[in-house]
Amino acid sequence: MALIAQWIEAASPRLLMSDVSVEVALLARLMGTPTAVAAMRGERTDPPHRTAYDLADLLLAPWPADLPEPGWPAHWWAKTVHTGAFSRFDGRPPPVPAETPAGRGRPWQVLLLLGSGGSDVLSGEVKAAQAATPGWEWTTLGGRGGGWSADPWPALCAADVVVTHAGQNAVAECAAARRPAIVIPQERPFGEQTATGRALTRGRLAAVADRWPTAEEWPALLEQARALGGDRWSRWAPGDGAAQAATALAAAARGERAL
Repeated sequence: MALIAQWIEAASPRLLMSDVSVEVALLARLMGTPTAVAAMRGERTDPPHRTAYDLADLLLAPWPADLPEPGWPAHWWAKTVHTGAFSRFDGRPPPVPAETPAGRGRPWQVLLLLGSGGSDVLSGEVKAAQAATPGWEWTTLGGRGGGWSADPWPALCAADVVVTHAGQNAVAECAAARRPAIVIPQERPFGEQTATGRALTRGRLAAVADRWPTAEEWPALLEQARALGGDRWSRWAPGDGAAQAATALAAAARGERAL
């Protein structure tokens, strides 16, 4: 905090963008610096979050305005810019398929995409799901025992269904690839992933399970996701979310209201 305060004193910034730190946002405001705060889904009406959101000049919500987070007070809405989700893969074309399409000589492809921030999924549960879906070939990236790829884009694009948690980045990358998905929210503070799962269900953007499915449930769930398809992801991630966020931040730095 002392180092941030020294930087604010030396740089006199027009705006400070705080990702998820309530403490940093409040420090900046106490020093007279306007703030922008990255809004988070889930129950954020506890005193610390409410204070940071109340004092922010701008709230950036990386989800579409027509799938809002319910229960927000009107003064939060008035200063929120809904950018839609954005990903490092926005605008990147899918690789040219090098293999025969599924159903014509190869199994359907499942990509299990797990994060490094902790997972409720056990290896035995994954093996049971694989055994129950003999027409599907599973690849795992991340999590316990999963592979690692610095560039998961080809694997995302090759998947007929992506199975992942409801973290913002994982969902944004599925959306950028426009792949059918099964989203299984994990336990996180303030119910963040559960809230994201509810929004995805409302938008019919993915098949959402509130827990890891039993082995018997997997065949129907994979078919449900495949039937939903991935085209609706354009509603969640239109592809220009980062540019919209930059425009909103620049306007806030000028003391203007972002549209």
